[in-house]
Amino acid sequence: MQRLVLFDLDNTLVDLDEAFRVWVVEFVNEHGLGNEAVDWLIALDQAGYPHREIFFGKVREHFVLSESVEELWGRYRARMPYLVHCRPEVMDGLVRLRAAGWKVGIVTNGTADNQLGKLQRTGLAEAVDACALSGLEGIRKPDVGLFEIAAGRCGMSLAGGGWMVGDHPVKDVGGGRAAGLRTVWVDRGTSQYQEHEADHVVTDVLQAMEILQSEC
Repeated sequence: MQRLVLFDLDNTLVDLDEAFRVWVVEFVNEHGLGNEAVDWLIALDQAGYPHREIFFGKVREHFVLSESVEELWGRYRARMPYLVHCRPEVMDGLVRLRAAGWKVGIVTNGTADNQLGKLQRTGLAEAVDACALSGLEGIRKPDVGLFEIAAGRCGMSLAGGGWMVGDHPVKDVGGGRAAGLRTVWVDRGTSQYQEHEADHVVTDVLQAMEILQSEC
C-alpha cells in the first residue's frame, strides 16, 4: 500500500469545538445576550445544525437580531480562522510523516473562505502536500470525488490505497472506505453515530499518526 494519508480538518487536525466555544462567548458579549445564551448556542450546535446558514437563521429568530443571516454567517466565517489553532505536536507529527515518505493531504467540507482562512492562519496549508476543499471543488465528503482530487494533488491515485483519518463516521470513515482507503476514526465522544467500520478508533489524531508510523 502506498504511503498516502488524507486528514479531515475540523475536530481532527484542529479543535473546532474549542474555537466555537470561544466564538460563542464573544458573540454573546457583543450582543449583550446574557450568560444563558452561551448554553443555548452550544446546545443548538450540538443538536445537529452543522450548516451555519441554518444555524444562524435559528439564532437570529431566537434572539430577534437585526443583522441578516448572511451578515451573521459572514462575520462568523471571517472570525473563525483567528480562533482555531493547530497544536505544535500535531504539526510535528505531520513533519515526521512527510519525512518518512508519506504524502499528506487534507480533505475538508466547508465554505472556501472559512476553510482557506483556517489552513493559512494555522500554517497547515504549508505543512501538507495538498488540500481539497468542498467549497472550492463543488463536491462534499463523503463523495469519493473529493478524495480523488486530494490524492491526485499528492501525485497519487486512490487505486494505490492509503488512509483517511477523521472524526465523522459517515463523511470521513464511510467516504474513505468508499474511496478504497483504510480508515482511522477520531472518536471525540460527541458523535450521534454509533455504527462505524473504521480499521482503527482513536481519541486523538496523534494516536492516528502513531498507527501510520507503525505502518512504515
